[in-house]
Amino acid sequence: MDSVAAACVTPDGVQGDHARPGKRAVTLIQHEHLSVIGAMLGRDPVAPQVMRRNIVVAGVNLAALKGRRIVIGGAVLEITTICAPCSRMEEALGAGGYSAVRGHGGWCARVITPGEIALGAAVHPD
Repeated sequence: MDSVAAACVTPDGVQGDHARPGKRAVTLIQHEHLSVIGAMLGRDPVAPQVMRRNIVVAGVNLAALKGRRIVIGGAVLEITTICAPCSRMEEALGAGGYSAVRGHGGWCARVITPGEIALGAAVHPD
């Protein structure tokens, strides 16, 4: 996973990533949850790249926005479903990684309006 200053979001997901059209086109995680996952594993916050999500947001409760639309930069996304952990979390985080991510692994979203999302872009309900 590479961190970039800006990315274009299309109906298929983040340009340059593998295509996932539909309700799982884009994945998001709350920055605040990186510390929680790290704490559950008895270590520092987990690096965002380890979680393999497309977008990291801060200061917004994604769970409270399930089924709603959010604006991030020039794009509009609809929060659709929880992004459940997979077996890769044990590989990436070590023993207990899967359990630490449960409930903190982020959310999937459908792209309603394609657009560019830059680092530091405001996030707010539509």
